[in-house]
Amino acid sequence: MASSLFTGPTATRRTLFKSAGKASAVLAAAALTLSACSTGPASTTPDASASSSSAQFPVTIDHVFGKTTIEKQPTRVATVSWVNDDVAIALGVVPVGVPKNEWGGNDKGSTPWKDAALEDLGAGFGTDKAPVQYSEADGINFTEIAKLTPDVILAAYSGLTEEDYKKLSEIAPVVAHPEVAYGTSWQDSTTIIGKALGKEAEATKLVSDTEATIKDKVSKYPQLEGKSFIYGNLEPAKGDGVNVYTANDNRPRFLSEIGMKLAPVVEENSKGSKEFFIPWSAEKANELASDIFVTWVPDASTTDAIKADPLLGQIPAIRNGALVADSDNTLTLSISASSPLSLPWSLDTFLPQLAAAADAVK
Repeated sequence: MASSLFTGPTATRRTLFKSAGKASAVLAAAALTLSACSTGPASTTPDASASSSSAQFPVTIDHVFGKTTIEKQPTRVATVSWVNDDVAIALGVVPVGVPKNEWGGNDKGSTPWKDAALEDLGAGFGTDKAPVQYSEADGINFTEIAKLTPDVILAAYSGLTEEDYKKLSEIAPVVAHPEVAYGTSWQDSTTIIGKALGKEAEATKLVSDTEATIKDKVSKYPQLEGKSFIYGNLEPAKGDGVNVYTANDNRPRFLSEIGMKLAPVVEENSKGSKEFFIPWSAEKANELASDIFVTWVPDASTTDAIKADPLLGQIPAIRNGALVADSDNTLTLSISASSPLSLPWSLDTFLPQLAAAADAVK
């Protein structure tokens, strides 16, 4: 996901990709059973800045559905979709409720980066201070969110429909995405959520510190600078061709931010698009010119099938041995739904993969 990618194992990878704009409705992984919620809601962790932060309120936040005014500093925060809970936790706020990570998550319905941050706050899952978790397998869980009586609902990174927004607004003020569904950058999500929580200064520092961490790690791989890329989804032997992510999506956005260049063929064919991907015929796969092609796959055999496919194998980067095919769902999630917590966690694994592909560029 910028954008959700995922559903149960019986679906084709094409279906998974097309589901990406509907994260709330397709997060179920059939192999996972729904575990019981945590025992009790946790309030926002108090800190020394609370009194000064409260002076910033009321605050008004613009978003795709209009404006939301938050009258006083929230103490009971609920989140939907991905990223929003990461950001709140990174800002030192323990939500009362968060969605389970039902794709790419661990046996706690969480992620390594979220677990570490919650443990630092004394609110790890399994403790009485942990957030309640609710499933979004069938869409936004209005019932469970309402039970938590939140005083704000964070959805700065989401694909809320107007109907979703109105229903959630009956529960509490909602901070919706600013423009494109699942298109909010992690920097903007952090800034927006920081304002909503009365932690603007902390949010500014969090963005700066995270960007510095990324820059430091990327500096170890100078071969990435200026390399052109396409980030997409490939369907070997399905006849469904290729889907490529546009500049609206957080995956290409991240690669651009570390000094790589979105391939001109993608730039040209997605001008003016509000979508996060564009479809591409397999018969024209050889026109997808870039130094590197990045994708996600369910297993290593799919990577082999892509390389052997008579059409997909003609994609220049694949033909030249510069394919990055990630089969680690947690790693895929950390880049797709990038946040100040997930990106630093991902880079020690993801950057070497990119660098190896860059080294193959002729």
